[in-house]
Amino acid sequence: MLPVVREFADVFPDDILDLPPEREVEFSIDIVPGTSPISMAPYRMSAAELEKLMEQLEELLEKRFVRPSVSPWGA
Repeated sequence: MLPVVREFADVFPDDILDLPPEREVEFSIDIVPGTSPISMAPYRMSAAELEKLMEQLEELLEKRFVRPSVSPWGA
């Protein structure tokens, strides 16, 4: 945890129950025609870090805060 977050932990909720309201503006990233995905190895993690990441992703999927990517760019 970042020192500033640790210092002000009392202002952060323990859990987020839902997403913020939808905004009027849709954001997107325009891809330059003819470009291809950059092949890059993911960050290395210990087994414990990877397990924690998978738990967090599963929780976010269950809450429908995120969804599996269908992007050919892999993000």
